[in-house]
Amino acid sequence: MNIGIIGAGSIATFIIKEIQQMQLDGLKVKSLFVRNLKKYEQLAADYGVQLFNDIDQFLESDIDIVVEAANVATAHQHVPKVLEKKEVIIISIGALADEAFLEEVKFLGKKHKHSIYLPSGAIGGIDAIQNANGLGELKRVSLTTRKPAHSFGEDIVGEKVIFQGSAAEAIEKFPKNINVSIVLSLAGIGVENTKVEIIADSTVTKNHHQIQAEGTFGSMTFQIENEPMRSNPNTSMLAALSVLGTLKKLQSTIKIGL
Repeated sequence: MNIGIIGAGSIATFIIKEIQQMQLDGLKVKSLFVRNLKKYEQLAADYGVQLFNDIDQFLESDIDIVVEAANVATAHQHVPKVLEKKEVIIISIGALADEAFLEEVKFLGKKHKHSIYLPSGAIGGIDAIQNANGLGELKRVSLTTRKPAHSFGEDIVGEKVIFQGSAAEAIEKFPKNINVSIVLSLAGIGVENTKVEIIADSTVTKNHHQIQAEGTFGSMTFQIENEPMRSNPNTSMLAALSVLGTLKKLQSTIKIGL
């Protein structure tokens, strides 16, 4: 599977380096779409990736799937066009909090017979949430996220609840900090019904997520404590690994958790 990536931030760079260095069977990053070609010339040279700053030329290159690894605005701008030509993995899942955009993406995927893959990112248990809602009988889903206070620009000692509300409200107020609430919502009971609490805490150095769910199936609780990426302390290592895991799963004969 030949991969094209939109964006060249920490997750995109991680994917390129790991796939090319590990020489994973059947996976190869071939194309990279960026704004500034000159800025990434060395990255392209080091890993044998072709650079593009024209989206049409990028999509016509030798790729089978596109990984969107940029930001919400870029996802809004380019994912619809991508879906006309290729399957896509969306990392900036906050873009799908916009219901009109979500419906457009679903329509285009169906029209062009291209799948949209959403990595679980910095949380887990997404398959269990989906399964629990198989008959539409998932009653309550909540996410409590605790992050270092400085990641929110908070100068506090101890902890402070800085948000309580729906996932839709959370992603609007904290578009760079709470993407996980959207993938959780899409797997479960929607962005309006998924409850989110965000805590800024000066005593922690890692991101903590607790998911709780109840329904006719019973109840479940997941807790995740994320190590940051070495290249970007604001991004959880598990978020990057979930993208790599999604790509590997697509190639695997045995697909676990689908």
